[in-house]
Amino acid sequence: MSLETRIDSRRAESEPDSEEDLEELESDVKKMAEKILEYRSAIPDQLKTTLASVLSSQAPDFSGIDEAGSSGERNPDSEDRELDTEKRTKEKIQLLKEKISSNISAMPVLVNRMKECISRIEELDSGDSVIHPAFKKRISGSSNEG
Repeated sequence: MSLETRIDSRRAESEPDSEEDLEELESDVKKMAEKILEYRSAIPDQLKTTLASVLSSQAPDFSGIDEAGSSGERNPDSEDRELDTEKRTKEKIQLLKEKISSNISAMPVLVNRMKECISRIEELDSGDSVIHPAFKKRISGSSNEG
């Protein structure tokens, strides 16, 4: 059952702020945090692997050069094709470098946004603002309704 489905089904229930629902929400948040940590650790390796495979797949193929061609008697058409292939490869490598550079340059903005979100969460945790009772954790043994 997806998170959206559970949220929709909770809205239909008569008691949406039960302790079981809150515990389920907390476990969902923990699972999402674990997934974020997994992605943070896995994405650099995936990028490295992808970059290596892209570069290796775009490496020039010298299998078309025969023995006569390698001894100094090269075909002008094969030279043109080779130069064209080499030029395309260089362009693709440059494009990839530009994309990586733009992703790296965007990181400080993302880090700032994360810091802002964390500070907002901490501000909400401080108790300075009014939180709807459905999102407050019940203390077992007593009722905080009022």
